Amino acid sequence: MSLLNTERIFLNKKKTENIILKKPKPFLKWAGGKTQLLEIISANLPIELINGKITRYVEPFVGSGAVLFFLLSKNLIKEAFIFDINKNLINLYKTIKNNVEELIETLELYENEYKLKNTNERKVYYYEKREEYNNIENDLIKKSALMIFLNRTCFNGLYRENSAGKFNVPFGKYKNPKICNKENLLSVSKALKIVNIYHGDFEESIRFINNRSFVYLDPPYKPLNKTSNFTAYSKYSFTDKDQIRLKLFFDNITKKGAKALLSNSDPTNGNKDRYFFDELYKGYKIERILAKRTINSNAAKRGVIKEILVKNY
Repeated sequence: MSLLNTERIFLNKKKTENIILKKPKPFLKWAGGKTQLLEIISANLPIELINGKITRYVEPFVGSGAVLFFLLSKNLIKEAFIFDINKNLINLYKTIKNNVEELIETLELYENEYKLKNTNERKVYYYEKREEYNNIENDLIKKSALMIFLNRTCFNGLYRENSAGKFNVPFGKYKNPKICNKENLLSVSKALKIVNIYHGDFEESIRFINNRSFVYLDPPYKPLNKTSNFTAYSKYSFTDKDQIRLKLFFDNITKKGAKALLSNSDPTNGNKDRYFFDELYKGYKIERILAKRTINSNAAKRGVIKEILVKNY
């Protein structure tokens, strides 16, 4: 590292060291994020986690990390292991954990440039940054900053990749988006110090699961009908075969003596495979809950819908 870079990092730390840290919260908008279900999930946590007998947390589909940050803010876990198949998302977590000052500096630059522009100029700037994001390879700090920037300025705050792994969400017309939340990024960075971060398929997390673990699984949801088939958080689709593979993984978690909680859609909302999960998770506890759907291209289709929670305890 050059002396110039060392000096820059020092100055960045001086700028942030006096900020009072608050409880960490998700730093991305994410379809299916669990922030609005935290009260329900909290009520369904295993008692062993509450009384301190469980100290390890494993999340094989971390997404925006709403449950992770909730547990960290409550000091309920001593160590955590998170996974996701989306490599860019995992690199962003690692960047926030290890290089948050440099990330903030780059993100503030994008925010300042963006907010000086009118709507048409912002649209041009957005697509330039989207193209840059999709082609950059070796600069993880810039790639991570671009991921947050795009997430905060794209249509509906959606993250979606095509089959080639390219982010393809169009421009969103927000008047004053909060692009760089410095305080939260610093809080998240501090909280992630006890979190081990991995890129990979959910099954790879099994090696970290033992009888003192709590595992929360929030996979891409099973579509309720032909028009609600959004599972494109990454270039890898999540099919019914994957849902069945996940159930076998749930069985393996149970055999290890760990406590597991799983979220998914409730097919009884629609007409397709109405009792798919009732049959698949027969023998486990299934609870139907109400959740608010906030992302849909048709505003009229946003609203309260049933989801399921599956528990092995």
